[in-house]
Amino acid sequence: MARYLTPAKIGLLALIELYVEETVPNDAIIPVLSFLASHILDSDLQGTMASTPGAANRWQRAERTIGLVVSIQDFEDLLLPFPAVDRLPGRRLWDRFLEKLWGIDCLDALQTFFSRQPRVLARTREELRRMTELGEEPPSGILLARNSPLGAFVRKAVLEFTRVQFHHSAELWKAFVKYRQPTVSYWGRRNPQCGRLSIDSVLMEGQHEWGSFTDVIAVTAYGGILMDEEDGALPVSTDDIESLLEFQIDQIQKYGARVPAEIKAKFHAMLKDSHVVPSLSHYLNFSDAWRSGDYPSAFDYLHRYFDYTMQNRDRLFYHYALMNLAIVQSDFGCHKEAMATMLETISTARENKDNTCLNFCLNWFYHFGRAHPDLVQDLEANSMIGSGKEALAFLRAKAKETGMLVLRSSALLSEAKLNMANGESIAGAMENLVRSSHIIVEKNMKSLFGSQLSVTTSLWDRLGISYLSTMTSEVFLRVHGPSACFDDELKMVCRLAGTLAGKGKYNEAFAKLEDGIDRNSLRAAKPNQYWHLYRGLVKLRRDLHHNDLDTAETLLAQLLQIGSEELDPDVVFIIDSLHIEALIRRKDFDAAYEKIERLIVKFRDDHRDLSLRIRLLLAKAHLFDCMGRPERGFSIIMRAASLAWRARLLTLLWQAVGALANILNAMGEFPAAVQLVEAVLPRSMESENAFNTGMLYSILADARMGQAGKAKQAMTTMEETTGATAAAASLMNNQSTELFTKAHEALECAFNHFSAAEDLEKQCETLAKKATLMKLLGDHARAEEYAARYMALKRQSSSGEHSSVWRTDMGMP
Repeated sequence: MARYLTPAKIGLLALIELYVEETVPNDAIIPVLSFLASHILDSDLQGTMASTPGAANRWQRAERTIGLVVSIQDFEDLLLPFPAVDRLPGRRLWDRFLEKLWGIDCLDALQTFFSRQPRVLARTREELRRMTELGEEPPSGILLARNSPLGAFVRKAVLEFTRVQFHHSAELWKAFVKYRQPTVSYWGRRNPQCGRLSIDSVLMEGQHEWGSFTDVIAVTAYGGILMDEEDGALPVSTDDIESLLEFQIDQIQKYGARVPAEIKAKFHAMLKDSHVVPSLSHYLNFSDAWRSGDYPSAFDYLHRYFDYTMQNRDRLFYHYALMNLAIVQSDFGCHKEAMATMLETISTARENKDNTCLNFCLNWFYHFGRAHPDLVQDLEANSMIGSGKEALAFLRAKAKETGMLVLRSSALLSEAKLNMANGESIAGAMENLVRSSHIIVEKNMKSLFGSQLSVTTSLWDRLGISYLSTMTSEVFLRVHGPSACFDDELKMVCRLAGTLAGKGKYNEAFAKLEDGIDRNSLRAAKPNQYWHLYRGLVKLRRDLHHNDLDTAETLLAQLLQIGSEELDPDVVFIIDSLHIEALIRRKDFDAAYEKIERLIVKFRDDHRDLSLRIRLLLAKAHLFDCMGRPERGFSIIMRAASLAWRARLLTLLWQAVGALANILNAMGEFPAAVQLVEAVLPRSMESENAFNTGMLYSILADARMGQAGKAKQAMTTMEETTGATAAAASLMNNQSTELFTKAHEALECAFNHFSAAEDLEKQCETLAKKATLMKLLGDHARAEEYAARYMALKRQSSSGEHSSVWRTDMGMP
């Protein structure tokens, strides 16, 4: 394998020659220069100009590099559409390029080709002075600056050719002949004098002298090239291999996705001809095995990489090996081992005074402690930098000292999340978000937009402004998704799917999960598990609302088998909350109560997110309501409402106020319940959660019915005791009728929202209330209609036919 020069690079040199000789037409200049820059520089100009954004474009550079090394087809695709600059009929720029390549007709011509390459470079001051002394005219036309990208490439190619030994230059010549061979038929049609032996002018000139032995000599020199036999060896250089390795590792680390199978197969075909396997290939194999979930292979490749790279016995890179090992152990659920390994990494990095590694490890350890507080509890108690805000302030100061902008921005985002988790000032969280955003935008750190907008979306959700949360997620996916880490993209898609499921749009939620994700990126183990898990959660929520408890319990049994150590804490809580809801729907109140109490104690001891603790309090109050003892939840709801108001968790506040109104209904305080519900209903509708809004309307209807019942009772009492006048009786009767009408309107709105959420149990409950109300009003026909629809929904619930019939009954789309 050559160190640098390949037939593809000879093609690039020929293309540069065409450009310098001004034989490239004006309309082809930009495509030609973009092609050259994309293959010579590390930047991907063609990918930047591509019209198709997304994950598919991320690997195009590797595909183009491999394609250029393997075949001459890329040159043809570039040059064939453009005419030659002399505008001769039928002549294309591709023909002029082939003239350059077929002009190199022997090994001596290859030597001549490289010896004339310095003529495309601008002359140095010394060379110009010498030319003036000799009376020569300085060259005119296009000349490449010696330090320009194209000039540096030409100089390096010439230097590498002068360094190669004779047998290496002979191998390069044979590889070039093979690389050029696919164009022989086209070149033969354009040049009738081209013969079978035109690949080498020495054979053409010597065939008269050698006679019949010419073919034997040709086969001896060129093997199966003349007979179109396939040769497995690819004309690739060590420089190409290392460039592809670095690119693939950069893509894996930046986006968190695995190498596509096609590119992986092509790269392995290139690597198999190498006698020396680059040590970086072991790190690439480690990254791929890690992403695929193959822990033993990842562990083995990691050891191989650092065994090959650490030739000397000092501990210069030892802490980087430990850092990678700790991250892998954490990803595979070995959290105790990961914590011990990371502590050793921190100690070694401190000994080596590697501040970059030390700060990264401290940042990782902070997030690890937030996810697994039980493991680091004793460490935080003995830590000198404290925990929470103190640790983040320390990280921010160190990041500013060392100029680690990524760490500084990440610390600010973590501080904003900590403010929200502890229920502290929203203004403080917003300040940290703005400061982090300023750093990200000023330094154009595209990979951090995902984390930034994810925290922003959480803030809007907590404030109950659902449309801003959805808009932020859509902006991220459309604008920043192609340049963001896939984990951030996946979580944004899942968040949008959860929002759609909250509106009852389950089909759209599943479509978002199916169509909004790049399939190659899902080949990684962790994202694939998260994606399948979230699909299961959406389906579980739909089954619970459809009252399909058997299917829901089957799904729950699968979800609960997954260890909590392997999942994000937020996902674990979603599974637990859906499990509690399933137990309540099964009327297994004892198990539900025990689970709620256990989670409350655990979250209080671990100092978990305040919103999670408030949700548990609401679930406990809901459990008392389902048991027929709503008054027992009064103090719980008051505490939940107080905490939600203090932390500005407005979505939870509306739920708490609704639960408080329900308790007031049970206590007979109907006017107060109406005031509470009417105050929060408009804001609850902004949160776009159909089920919660339906519950508020149902509670409002109960309060209206209670008011109407009290009005009826007061009128009856007045007639029995004092004998009310006809005008007073009529007034009170009209008042109660108006209250009944308002109750019916509230029930109608509640039914519409429960229909949107596809909750069969609540729809049946609402229809039963409407039938009872119509019977009280004396409208038996409508009461029978509601009763019939109630029975139809019950049959649907028992048969499992969850269609949209109940929507069409109400004229809904």
